[in-house]
Amino acid sequence: MERNKVVLVDIEDNAIGEMEKLLAHQRGELHRAFSVFIFNDEGALLLQKRAANKYHGGGLWTNTCCSHPQWSEDITMSAMDRLYYEMGIKCDLKLIYSFIYNEPVENNLIEHELDYVFIGQTNQNPVLNKDEASDYKWMNTVEILSDINENPSHYTVWFKQAFPELLSKIEL
Repeated sequence: MERNKVVLVDIEDNAIGEMEKLLAHQRGELHRAFSVFIFNDEGALLLQKRAANKYHGGGLWTNTCCSHPQWSEDITMSAMDRLYYEMGIKCDLKLIYSFIYNEPVENNLIEHELDYVFIGQTNQNPVLNKDEASDYKWMNTVEILSDINENPSHYTVWFKQAFPELLSKIEL
């Protein structure tokens, strides 16, 4: 399930083109993305540690799954497919909100994304695709917020923005 291209968009999410993923991150082009947050019955979030070989964010903790929908894909179906591909989890997802962020990351890359934030629920532990994720853990929201505050360099830039906003929009 290689995703080498991204959908370029304007700030209103109108698709305006397609570009190689790495080039879009080198140029800081605004493109469509999604972030999936899976909670269990106790309200703990399933975190993923990104595989070390990722071209950015390798070895960092982040939300359960994230990626880029392809040109002709429905974003919800794309997020569900990617969740299964990365984490071996199948569950329904619900779109909560979207936001735009523009942040420099390592390797002279720029994350400039219109990010759709989904939630889902399961008590199932993941079966990791080691090309995508090297580890996982379930953490309660208070512990996560505290750890982000104490160790911000351990987390991806998008997670640090999306997670607090998500918590303000949902009830666990």
